[in-house]
Amino acid sequence: SDRNLVVRDLGLTEYHSTWDRMKAFTDARTETAHDELWLTEHPPVYTLGQTGREEHFLQPPKIPVVNTDRGGQVTYHGPGQVVGYFLCDLKRAHLGVHDFVCLLESMMIDTIAKFGIRGERIDGQPGIYVNGRKIGALGLRVRRGCTYHGISLNVSMDLKPFSGIDPCGIHNLAVTQVSDFADAASMPQVKAEFSRVCESVWSSSQTEVATASDVEQLSVAQDS
Repeated sequence: SDRNLVVRDLGLTEYHSTWDRMKAFTDARTETAHDELWLTEHPPVYTLGQTGREEHFLQPPKIPVVNTDRGGQVTYHGPGQVVGYFLCDLKRAHLGVHDFVCLLESMMIDTIAKFGIRGERIDGQPGIYVNGRKIGALGLRVRRGCTYHGISLNVSMDLKPFSGIDPCGIHNLAVTQVSDFADAASMPQVKAEFSRVCESVWSSSQTEVATASDVEQLSVAQDS
């Protein structure tokens, strides 16, 4: 099967317009459309997934809040964070949603490992953690077997806005970023490493998928 991944670096994009583009791409895609990974950064914005609740804001938000159609709870996007949107046909790849979530987590773990950081999963909490602090988040939408939305990886950013929310709906969850462990790591380096890892994992149809707990209910919204 065709497991090539077209990687596009969109630079800094406005959240809403990129979300609209993802929906349009997914609606228009045919069975032969290439799978794509869109890399971007967003100006400061809080996004609420379909299970997100207002009480996860610990104070009145001072930046825009967008209610989205992805799975998961509330998170923060801002400059210095790599956002990766995966527009993938899971049916064609013969991948279940659960396996795909595990793949995305593996991609983040492999990327930060290149900078000497040991990332890990925590049962029942989607995303990637370093010593219990969240460094990578994920939330997906699956429509007709095709995904959009994806992951965010904290690289070198102002983490203060995370203190205004319960990240991913978890009270007192501490967050961290690549630059806390590897001061020399720049956004372009992390982005380049992430795309290299993603292309290699996606194209290898023999990928060994690590089994994680059943986290997809928490991080994925599916159209029936």
